[in-house]
Amino acid sequence: MTKGEFSVCQFFPDDSYEYVRRWIGAEEAVEVFRTYTSNPAARIGITQRVIVTDGEDSINLEWQFSKGITFDGKQPKEPL
Repeated sequence: MTKGEFSVCQFFPDDSYEYVRRWIGAEEAVEVFRTYTSNPAARIGITQRVIVTDGEDSINLEWQFSKGITFDGKQPKEPL
């Protein structure tokens, strides 16, 4: 990925994960993040975590089941 491009990834209870979008712009990444954190799978715990990463694999936004948004980019976050 190049700088300015983002990916959205969702995680499941068995620690598996999938990238639901890769190499997209910031606005689209936020919209996808909102979709995956408010869908039925997120509401019942099938989706445990959703993150948005940037071109350097740094987490820019994170949501966790039963906790809500746990990181919003306002403090440093370690790369994956």
